[in-house]
Amino acid sequence: MANDDSHWMNLALRLAGRGRGFVEPNPMVGCVIVADGEMISSGYHERFGGPHAEVNAVANCSPELLKGSTIYVTLEPCSHFGKTPPCVDTLLRYRPKRLVIAMQDPFPEVAGRGIQKLRESGIETTVGIEEEKARELNAPYFKLLETGLPWVIAKWAMTLDGAIATCGGDSQWISNPESRQRVHQIRSRIDAIVVGSGTVIADDPLLTTRMANGEAANRIATRVVIDRRLQIPLQSKLVQSISPLCPLLVATSCESNPHQLRDLNEAGCEILLIPEERLSTSLRFVLEELGKRRITNVLLEGGGTILGHAFDQRLVDQVHCFIATKIVGGATARRPVAGKGVEWMREAMLLRSTTIETLDGDVHVIGFR
Repeated sequence: MANDDSHWMNLALRLAGRGRGFVEPNPMVGCVIVADGEMISSGYHERFGGPHAEVNAVANCSPELLKGSTIYVTLEPCSHFGKTPPCVDTLLRYRPKRLVIAMQDPFPEVAGRGIQKLRESGIETTVGIEEEKARELNAPYFKLLETGLPWVIAKWAMTLDGAIATCGGDSQWISNPESRQRVHQIRSRIDAIVVGSGTVIADDPLLTTRMANGEAANRIATRVVIDRRLQIPLQSKLVQSISPLCPLLVATSCESNPHQLRDLNEAGCEILLIPEERLSTSLRFVLEELGKRRITNVLLEGGGTILGHAFDQRLVDQVHCFIATKIVGGATARRPVAGKGVEWMREAMLLRSTTIETLDGDVHVIGFR
């Protein structure tokens, strides 16, 4: 039974992953319905505000088959009215023989109530099958619930000798087209892209998502600039490209020039004022604000300064590093992570669950804190 449970739950987890970039700030959830050792239906949460995984799976199955079935779901079925009715009530209406759940949902309005309701109704309910994988799948959702902070992904491209720009400041392009397209794929699944003013001044980026072959991005990320001294030019691509579908948030000091603030506001920027006492921890302050807005995944694409702050303050959860087989040399060439750093090698952040792939010669390293 345990091996069968793991098999079907792993299938449900793979289904759940299809919702990445579409369902946030909700969790990704998959559901598989099994009768007589065969899958008779499946579904997953496809889009925020849409039907949940269990509802999609049940809709594709006859009530007669459901009565003797085992239902596998990657997260506890909801028991409250949100954007959709409670999934527990839907399941109880069809009376399956057994429910297998990967893990309890820590969301305060659920938090074990769905499991309790199932058990009180007399339905055999098993919890904890492939729980570690389920927790890893929705790590950003759990972090936001537990800490109020979004999941932070640090991304940079560098040469083999660790430079993100030459001594003269040139950085276009370090990585190859395939790597750059992978970055756009990452952007298409996140909620906000954060950079510092130095990156805006040096590179004048757009920070938009441009998918290959005319594909549509899963979601449009809010672009965020941390600019404590308000140096962002009105003529920058970021400001000039502002639209309802391409927003820009500028976080700056409360002491910034009011005329510049007015000009940026009139250009369409949303201004976030950083209190004077939070300027030294401005990145964390911005992340706290994004968390209040239920921003789940944040991509840090800044230069060495902002990445240095992120690593110094242990704010990074995941790393995407693209390494080009190029050597530029130079003692003053810019490096990806500045900040204070650590004094002893034993204090260095060791990434876990690392994966490495090659992209037309570039090396893409993915790891987790």
